[in-house]
Amino acid sequence: MSYHLLIDGRLVEGASTLDVIDPTRATVFAQSPRADAAQAEQAIAAAKRAQRDWATLGYDGRRPYLERMAEAMTAHRDRIAETLTRERGGPIADCRVEVERATAAIRHFAGQRLEDRVVRETAQELIVEQRYPQGVVVAIMPWNRPMTLLAFKFGPALITGNTLIVKPAPSTPLSTLLLGEIAAEIFPPGVVQTLVDANDLGTLLTSHRDVAHVSFTGSTPTGKKVLGAAAGTLKRFTLELGGNDAAIVLDDADPEWAADRIFASAMINAGQVCYAAKRVYAPRRLFHAVAGALARRAAAAVLGDGLDPATTMGPLQNRMQYEKVLEFIASARAEGGTFLTGGEPTGQGYFIRPAIVTGLPDSARLVREEQFGPVLPVQVYDDLDEAILQANDTEYGLGGTIWTGDVRRGIAIAGRIETGTIWVNQHMSLPFDVPFGGAKQSGVGLQNGIEGLEDVTQLPVLNARLAA
Repeated sequence: MSYHLLIDGRLVEGASTLDVIDPTRATVFAQSPRADAAQAEQAIAAAKRAQRDWATLGYDGRRPYLERMAEAMTAHRDRIAETLTRERGGPIADCRVEVERATAAIRHFAGQRLEDRVVRETAQELIVEQRYPQGVVVAIMPWNRPMTLLAFKFGPALITGNTLIVKPAPSTPLSTLLLGEIAAEIFPPGVVQTLVDANDLGTLLTSHRDVAHVSFTGSTPTGKKVLGAAAGTLKRFTLELGGNDAAIVLDDADPEWAADRIFASAMINAGQVCYAAKRVYAPRRLFHAVAGALARRAAAAVLGDGLDPATTMGPLQNRMQYEKVLEFIASARAEGGTFLTGGEPTGQGYFIRPAIVTGLPDSARLVREEQFGPVLPVQVYDDLDEAILQANDTEYGLGGTIWTGDVRRGIAIAGRIETGTIWVNQHMSLPFDVPFGGAKQSGVGLQNGIEGLEDVTQLPVLNARLAA
């Protein structure tokens, strides 16, 4: 099957190609078009030309385009999901859910709008907050959740009147290119475009004077580079970056119940989710019960081809991440960690058996850093205040969870966690009408909710003197 870039309303070949690896087998299974700097310049120019007319349509005029996009994604769900399974790994059921959630997000944002807000209206003066689109938005995507994370950018940027250039991760470009094929039949030329690179066009896009906003999801180190590139033109930006989310088990929780939910929150997409639980803190009284229950679930995971319905966990998505997780495993062993189960490569593809690790010092790399893989440290605590201090003692602040038999107690403790989102007795609940974003080095700006729409618009304040 051949794939194409979408530039100025046309599906075109790339200036060259790049290999796309199936992480289940660690072999090439497809070729993706690769854009060069000239094609990136063409896309930026087309987006700038198209933006004024797109903005002029207004919310009611733009809404049908997004609704048609959602309808077309529903019609092509299985095709997109199968492509997603091949390029990112993971069970096909999970990939279908990702496509469905992305579709639902675009459908939701199609119906949103930002209204003028009257700040003050008297006989003498009228002060109104208004909103207008910023212009050309560049969405730079990660490889772990290509569809849902794109939808959180796609919907708000377009419905508010911006035009959009999407740059997927080089290791997972194909599902995004399929969305480009769909968009080519729906949107006016230049409104939606797709560019694939080998991580060599990022600086051009993020520093270009005709790009108004960069929305980036990815690692904190790369996010800092994006921020530096955007600074030259003082362009607006949204950064959703890394996390080291703590799961705190309270002493009134049922260990089996908590372990079931923590394991699901930690091992989703083989641990390759920014909001996944990255470390567990359990009270000494429940520690062995919680750790043992997590280990049993890890040992029962079925690793395999995502197209096999029996598979419950896929591979790491790429060789670099695979080798990084192996380094975490080696460091955990060297720092005295006890592996209750897992931690071994399977010998095929980029698979690592899910691991539960105990006995690490709080200074251990696996505890301090974001592993982004199926290796979960479980730490013991004797004092809840100390556990909260440990949870907050990190440069990250994306998410976290509290697990308890007393939800009101959990809510009170959640208020002490320094993070953008904190869940109590649930995980990964991200309603489209509720904003999310990171604290500390986990990001800047917000996505979803009205705040996510505001993030890609400019706020002018109308201040009129009505009478002398």
